[in-house]
Amino acid sequence: MATTAEYNLGEFTFPRGWLMVARAADVTHIPGALRMFGRELVIYRGESGRVVLLDAYCPHMQAHLAAEQTSGAAAQRVEGDSIRCPYHSWRFGPDGKCDHIPYHDGAIPPAAKLRAWPVEERFGCVFAWHDPEEGAPDYALPALPEWDDPQWMHGDYDDLGTLDVHPQEILDNLVDTRHFGPIHGQKLAYFDSLFDGVVGKQISGGGHETMTSESGVLDVDAFYTGPGILIARFSGETDAVQIICHTPKEDGVTQVWHSIITRALNTPPTAEDAALRDQYHQAGLAAFSQDFAIWRTKGPAFNILRLPTDGPFHRVRAWYRQFYNPRAKAADYQARANGIHHTSGMAPAPGLETVE
Repeated sequence: MATTAEYNLGEFTFPRGWLMVARAADVTHIPGALRMFGRELVIYRGESGRVVLLDAYCPHMQAHLAAEQTSGAAAQRVEGDSIRCPYHSWRFGPDGKCDHIPYHDGAIPPAAKLRAWPVEERFGCVFAWHDPEEGAPDYALPALPEWDDPQWMHGDYDDLGTLDVHPQEILDNLVDTRHFGPIHGQKLAYFDSLFDGVVGKQISGGGHETMTSESGVLDVDAFYTGPGILIARFSGETDAVQIICHTPKEDGVTQVWHSIITRALNTPPTAEDAALRDQYHQAGLAAFSQDFAIWRTKGPAFNILRLPTDGPFHRVRAWYRQFYNPRAKAADYQARANGIHHTSGMAPAPGLETVE
């Protein structure tokens, strides 16, 4: 299990950015324990439907706010959008501040507060804003208009558990031109990499052994927004969007989720459309599992013996460093990566002018 320091990524152990912490369907009025970013957290859905994420340990006597409570008071754990500690019933609002102590009429100590994490519930996921500097979010979550279109078929998110792999190894896939043939059975027709601020993009196309289109070329537009949200759009028998999210649970341990949505061919969507979505989901999961087999067994690539025909690993690693350093330095790392980058020996993506 390799660490952030060993990859020499920067000052922070965990990256700044929007990162998935839960499937939205799994968050209920019952407080749940989470461990992400090397921290204990509590997550719950308030009576208004709002998702709340707080540091887990009550500042009074360090009880975990999601600890089991077997008395009759358990039903009162969530009040409005606030949560009560199971130990002494101190109540904390969604802003993390204690707003009621049942046996104390005086002023509430200013230290009676928890870190409250900015969260957004989008396209079936709960995302938390993680920032070691505790600043406000400085970029938005990616747009996914297909999610709200009734013509598109949703499915469940696969909780793929954890990998004892630093997310750097996962990010490298974005520019790894030459793994597509050996790992995925795909003969690429073209491949380019593009970086713009907090967005890193892969534009590729080629024949694929399981997923294809009428032309025989599977065109893929895959992009990261920040350090852990990948959205890939492709077309075959129908249009599809693959969603992959990964979040550091510990330094060098990564939690991964996966889903695919597809455009129905009929209006309104039919059982056949649902079956097609399931078919795409299984094919996408099988392809992603091929990467998992390598990540689970490979050694950490602190330094890549890079060939010009490999793909621009140096660019993606420079881009990724912006999230592990103070935001004041982000523009410097972006400048090292921004632009369109070509892999030597590959045809460029149609319509793109490359800079290397």
